[in-house]
Amino acid sequence: MKFNGLTIAVPREIMPGERRVAATPQTVEQCVKEGATVIVESGAGDKSFFHDQEYIQAGAEIVSGAENVYSKADIIVKVKEPQYNDEAGKHEVELFSESSILISFLHPANPANHEMVKMVANRGITSFTLDSIPRISRAQHLDTLTSMSTVAGYKSVITAAHNLSRFVPMMPTTAGVLQPAQFLVVGVGVAGLQAIATAKRLGAKVKSLDIRPEANEQAKSLGVEPIQFDLPEGMGVGEGGYARSLPDEWYEKERELLTRHVQESDAVILAALIPGEIAPILVTKAMADKMKKGSVIVDISIDQGGNCELARRGEEYDYDGIFISGLLNIPAYLPIDSSRMFAQNTFNYLNYLVEDGQLKFDLNDEVVRESLVTRGGKVVHEGTLKAMEGAKH
Repeated sequence: MKFNGLTIAVPREIMPGERRVAATPQTVEQCVKEGATVIVESGAGDKSFFHDQEYIQAGAEIVSGAENVYSKADIIVKVKEPQYNDEAGKHEVELFSESSILISFLHPANPANHEMVKMVANRGITSFTLDSIPRISRAQHLDTLTSMSTVAGYKSVITAAHNLSRFVPMMPTTAGVLQPAQFLVVGVGVAGLQAIATAKRLGAKVKSLDIRPEANEQAKSLGVEPIQFDLPEGMGVGEGGYARSLPDEWYEKERELLTRHVQESDAVILAALIPGEIAPILVTKAMADKMKKGSVIVDISIDQGGNCELARRGEEYDYDGIFISGLLNIPAYLPIDSSRMFAQNTFNYLNYLVEDGQLKFDLNDEVVRESLVTRGGKVVHEGTLKAMEGAKH
């Protein structure tokens, strides 16, 4: 059996506003069938509407208190990176067993997490970050980041529609036909594509812009005509097909191109990200000043700094008649489906990493190599080391 002899711990998430859980009763049952002992902290699934009794029926042991959960774990599966635990009076990392393995969204390149990553390394904990699993065909079933981006793209449009001061679809009425709302989606990755699809389902007219030709082709497949932005060949495309940061003069040209389209839009969804870097500012205050009153900007890149100059981390507010949303951690707003997807991807990842109760360390395998953050008391994640070095200068 895959997990024979291993104890897998599922703690209650303590980050404010986090409602997801890293394992559902369904994935707990899968782990147990593969020989694992699964410990779930009491109440871990309550905010996702998965309750203790369901975990017990799936074969888990329910334990009270984070300290008791972590001390018994060979493998810890979490949604978000370790935090200071007020209840225990210690940082979660201090509660981990030194021989344990941590699997979570660690966002290790983010400067705000560097000290936490160093703590994990110093305790000799082996850790993997789910946000660095490469987007390759054989890793699709492991790709938690894509699953969560799907949620963020969907929810961004629902948020926009909820706060828009008009109908989204064309609406025949006794007073005449009301024209559909115009949505603009900037950044056509997984989240952007889901935003396009959701906006079209609601009946909006949709435009999009991305700096990658392949992304624009995907937008076309959804029935959207992308805004034409001609870059020198290959300039906007990085490793693995991700967007690459542009020279400042090209960002200025992109903003100039976007200005008219932002002005014409009723809702702007911003999802342009550069892996491991601060999100580029693509909508300035001056551009927002020209938008129609009652319009909406939803900036789902805010976790990495934001694409809108006016977006505030974790806030929604009215800016002179324009509703601006900078909600953080959007997948937590749909905890049932987010948890189901996260948990299944994480189980698949565990299944990939473990064989006969042992962790595989084939560093020639890019899935293992790129997601490994700490091992043997050292930080080994390339993007994190680069970010840490940059922070010194």
